[in-house]
Amino acid sequence: MQINAERLWQRLMAMAQIGAIPGDGVNRQALSEQEAESWRLMLHWAQSSDLEMCSDEAGNLFVILPGIDRQAAPLLLGSHLDSQPTGGRFDGVYGVLAALEVLTVLRAGGIQPVCDVVAVSWMNEEGSRFAPGMMGSAFFAGARELAAIRAVTDAQGITVGQALEHLRQAVPLPRYSCVHPPAAYLEAHIEQATQLEQACATLGVVTGIQGKVTWQVTLRGERGHAGTVPMTARRDVLRCFTRMAQQLYQDVGEADPQVMFTIGRLEMQPNAPSVIPDRLTFRIDLRHPDDQRLTQLRMLTERLMSELAAPCEVAMERLSEAAPNRFDARLQQMISEAAAAHGYPALSLLSAAGHDARYLATICPSAMIFIPCRAGISHAPEEWAEPEHVSAGAQVLLDVALRWL
Repeated sequence: MQINAERLWQRLMAMAQIGAIPGDGVNRQALSEQEAESWRLMLHWAQSSDLEMCSDEAGNLFVILPGIDRQAAPLLLGSHLDSQPTGGRFDGVYGVLAALEVLTVLRAGGIQPVCDVVAVSWMNEEGSRFAPGMMGSAFFAGARELAAIRAVTDAQGITVGQALEHLRQAVPLPRYSCVHPPAAYLEAHIEQATQLEQACATLGVVTGIQGKVTWQVTLRGERGHAGTVPMTARRDVLRCFTRMAQQLYQDVGEADPQVMFTIGRLEMQPNAPSVIPDRLTFRIDLRHPDDQRLTQLRMLTERLMSELAAPCEVAMERLSEAAPNRFDARLQQMISEAAAAHGYPALSLLSAAGHDARYLATICPSAMIFIPCRAGISHAPEEWAEPEHVSAGAQVLLDVALRWL
């Protein structure tokens, strides 16, 4: 069976119009009006192929090709529809629409699988509006409680719970009756790096995802007049932050060649030109492929923040912690064999970026299929995937799904 490459590409471009920003980018953040509009478009496509569509209490979206045995563990395929504020046209949405294409081809071919085959869009993978990301898949895998997810607020003070209720009213859908755990999960995605492009490979067989820890850090000092408070008496949070950041970059960020260490999203109060700031919040993102090393670096990061905070005070909230994971060997083999059958050059590689498959891998056999993205650019309007790579990844996704079924 063959996917319809033109239909898949047209749907990608149509979805990119929802939340479109200058430069061919996309701003379609989690549980926003733009995501509601993307749900309506998914519903239109699902109904045109006589597929079912529903959602769960965490705002995950499911398009279903019913199987013969509705109580059998389903095969899940998918990714996410939400984007960064300055995102691109392929990150996340490619995996959802490739999954929808698989269901559409199976339905058109008169295939009724033994179990349900489900295209899923996980809620808030990006974490740009609500932190941390991957809320929907973490809930589905039992890693986060719904009450804790619903209580999270965005920058405007809107809670996930309020946004979920608004989305349900905007796009009413039946509640998903989940058979848990699923039989397997497959996710197609752009690589967001350059290994495939440099190797002239069409597909990536993803072996796993490196571990990650994120924090929200708050420094508290004392506000004062820039012209009257002596330098020796100041509790200046910006001065404290610069000292802390320099040491963290040196001791953690340069600890070994595999470390990925990032500080971002700084917010300072009162942020006035002649006032000593008394409050500063920022985020830390720490990643490493080795679990033991990640634990060591996590402990070092927290120790340095505690030691370097004086004369200010520091509060550290660990937003997420995920150990490195390995994907299912059997599924990896299926992906490699399907790629070879079509003559697609494939490369085995570890994912440096996080994905929803991280959580699904804790409850069922899971794997990922990567396709190249130009110059490795992602989370930006310049993000681009070649049409032939888009179709190749979807074709292998279909082949593996058929073989699994």
